Amino acid sequence: MAGGHFGPAGVAKERAEQYQGRVTISVIIACVVAAVGGSLFGYDIGISGGVTSLDGFLLKFFPGVYEKKKSVHENNYCKYNDQGLSSFTSSLYLAGLVASLIASPVTRTYGRRASIICGGVSFLIGATLNASAANLAMLLLGRIMLGVGIGFGNQAVPVYLSEMAPTHLRGALNMMFQLATTTGIFTANMINYGTQKLDPWGWRLSLGLAAVPAVLMTVGGILLPETPNSLIERGMQDKGRKVLEKIRGTKNVDAEFEDMVDASELANSIKHPFRNILIKRNRPQLVMAILLPAFQILTGINSILFYAPVLFQSMGFGGNASLYSSAVTGAVLCSSTFITIATVDRVGRRFLLISGGIQMIICQVIVSVILGLKFGDNQHLSKGFSVLVVVMICLFVLAFGWSWGGLGWTIPSEIFPLETRSAGQSITVAVNLLFTFVIAQSFLSLLCAFKFGNLPLLRWLDSSHDHFRLLLPP
Repeated sequence: MAGGHFGPAGVAKERAEQYQGRVTISVIIACVVAAVGGSLFGYDIGISGGVTSLDGFLLKFFPGVYEKKKSVHENNYCKYNDQGLSSFTSSLYLAGLVASLIASPVTRTYGRRASIICGGVSFLIGATLNASAANLAMLLLGRIMLGVGIGFGNQAVPVYLSEMAPTHLRGALNMMFQLATTTGIFTANMINYGTQKLDPWGWRLSLGLAAVPAVLMTVGGILLPETPNSLIERGMQDKGRKVLEKIRGTKNVDAEFEDMVDASELANSIKHPFRNILIKRNRPQLVMAILLPAFQILTGINSILFYAPVLFQSMGFGGNASLYSSAVTGAVLCSSTFITIATVDRVGRRFLLISGGIQMIICQVIVSVILGLKFGDNQHLSKGFSVLVVVMICLFVLAFGWSWGGLGWTIPSEIFPLETRSAGQSITVAVNLLFTFVIAQSFLSLLCAFKFGNLPLLRWLDSSHDHFRLLLPP
């Protein structure tokens, strides 16, 4: 991990103990502004689930789903089973997958800021198209542009944060991305709760407000300094050293600067980073870059974050209650990130991943048992069991937030050397978005087919990566 056996540039740690510097105002501002990119990702995760439960939105774009929702004879688990509705959510992540692979050479050749700016502009265009959508084609085009923005942003922002942060605090500062993501989810939940009363156009406001973090990300990308790693890698050593001195708050940066120069020379000798990442010495990092995001999504978290209002309505919660419950889970997820920030550099990554996974499994088992025994096709949960389900889901979300939620992004951004860092982060983002796309597209159909059995399925997937967690270093 960062600060373990490698310096910030990915070279062997011969001089790392000589690194000097402190957390400066420049680093804090840069990390906070850059991490806003995470809020774009989070805002969309939170907003899409709420919007798909609003009557005005369904009536305009998915009238068949609206009719099933209002039908008293429709199976509770199947009211939202519609591939078109699933495509509204999932199309963004398929576009993001492709964009993340394109973002890798852009990030390496033109710098981290270039990808951050591209992501912000694309997201701004997508938010505008969604807010003004007159038909389904326009709506899906907007989602695709949002996906391009997320592909660029998720590729560049974690790398930017990792390279700007001092080595000994890299884990905590890297968690700014996750904090922004969870804040975006909670903000979206609260906005959905408010706009439900603005029928029939409240959904336009919900989707259009995504432009706010997009503008912040774009402006931030223009104003922020480039990382010293990127400047040195692109031949601007003098400028890179000045930025390094500024963000470390000292001129005594010789050891760290020399490591960055050595790493950049190695990086520039690699003409095909995606090919180089496949060689034997890079395989451990490659395996981590694939399995971490895969298992992060297979915990089942996105089923809850995407479709929380839909899921709660399927359990018999009213419209207001379902949106309120999803807002509560968003608040829990946001607050859980502070646990990781406070503990990640003290107790280690592996401990958090294992303990979080155990808590998630227990919560999923309890919820699936309750739904299996107390909730039928056309029945509603009693008030007591409804509260218990919400509590268990909140505990599940809490465990995810302080374990796999942030660390699934943080660890891959730390472990790759400079010569394969952009390629490695692209693989991480692509795998994450691939599994996210699969879950988003299939969950509503799986909910209809397996009913409460969905949660035992997710529990099995979650427990299947216990062996992988044990392979992680502290």
